[in-house]
Amino acid sequence: MRFFLTLLFLFTLSFPVIAEDERTANLQKEDPYHYLKLFGDVFERVKGLYVDELTDKEIIEHAITGMLAGLDPHSSYLNDDGYDDMKVQTRGSFGGLGIEVTMDNGLVKVVSPIDDTPAFKAGVEAGDLVTHLDGEPVIGLSLSEAVDKMRGRVGTTIELTVRREDEPEAIKIQIKRDIIKIKSVRHRVEGDIGYLRITTFNQQTSPGVKKAIKEIKKDIGDDLLGYVIDLRNNPGGLLTEAINVSDFFLERGEIVSTRGRQEEETKRDMAASGDLAEGLPLVVLINGGSASASEIVAGALQDHRRAVVMGEPSFGKGSVQTVIPLPENAAMRLTTARYYTPSGRSIQAKGIVPDIVVELAKVEALDNSERTKESDLRGALDKTDDEEEYIKDGHADLSDEAKEDYQLLRAIDLLRGVALYNNQNEPMFITDEDLDKDDKNGDE
Repeated sequence: MRFFLTLLFLFTLSFPVIAEDERTANLQKEDPYHYLKLFGDVFERVKGLYVDELTDKEIIEHAITGMLAGLDPHSSYLNDDGYDDMKVQTRGSFGGLGIEVTMDNGLVKVVSPIDDTPAFKAGVEAGDLVTHLDGEPVIGLSLSEAVDKMRGRVGTTIELTVRREDEPEAIKIQIKRDIIKIKSVRHRVEGDIGYLRITTFNQQTSPGVKKAIKEIKKDIGDDLLGYVIDLRNNPGGLLTEAINVSDFFLERGEIVSTRGRQEEETKRDMAASGDLAEGLPLVVLINGGSASASEIVAGALQDHRRAVVMGEPSFGKGSVQTVIPLPENAAMRLTTARYYTPSGRSIQAKGIVPDIVVELAKVEALDNSERTKESDLRGALDKTDDEEEYIKDGHADLSDEAKEDYQLLRAIDLLRGVALYNNQNEPMFITDEDLDKDDKNGDE
């Protein structure tokens, strides 16, 4: 009994000491200076023991790069060269291959190739996983390091080894580097439909959209039935430009909200009155290469029921990166908020789901020569000139590009169907004027 009491007494005396040690350890963990001391220790070991001699600047930059890359795929450190490149890209002209990329489990994932660039012409596709650059593995490289390797002197070539879904073996693609000049908006007339292709959102985008719509109206005139806005393989870009383009087609309401960690950081961007399309129907085309700013436009027009979104689910990049300048002409790209559509949907990792899913397909004409038709029957009445005109190919007035593009054909058919329906019945698209009438009727 005496032995048991002695042990109990010793245990009681030692317990407060253990508790005090735990409190001290917890305080140290909460104290950032405790970890800064750890960082300093590692810095000194790397500087003194690493196999190659490194400058203080190199070690610090490696540390910052690792700190930001460990947060998410889009936060990164930009040294002076990277910062200058980023500023050039937003102006719409830069050197390289012409692809928007991110990291995916240690590999470089192609968000989308940019139209009419070396990568696009070489056959790089959205969703490709780059495993090797000139035969060297990508595993172990940060995104910025991989991008640096893909850039180079104009005219030189690089070999990308990519893994592609549904392809059993790796594909090797040779690409010649060139100056990338992005024309962010292209347009053409497809019969009685206006077609706008927006490849990226840079400082040229909103003026380009305005000019395109003006020229389409001039070319088609009163026969204009609607617009197709093609955002497929659009990797995004400037938030302000996405807001401007959305505002071009909305009379009022929220376009997008950005929500940070603190509630007071929530920002809502609203549309001003004025619709460049003057209420005509819109179809927005998206696919897995549509990301960020293009998802904001598609989500805003979809939520306001201003457009039918068609194609395939988008990429799902719904985070906001803020570029923060640093000393030494450097900067950090830091994820500071998430995007939400007007209805409150988060785009992050979910993307925009089309109203009408239309997967990419190859358009081929079927041989109907063996089918029996009325004109083949003995004694059939001859067709008049009016009948000949009536049965002609419904896509004869479209460009060759449209005839080869199954998703675009479906968008054009939908717009023509809407126009036909609207001529016979009530409009399918609900406008703000309709909502105002409903409100007044409800008040009465």
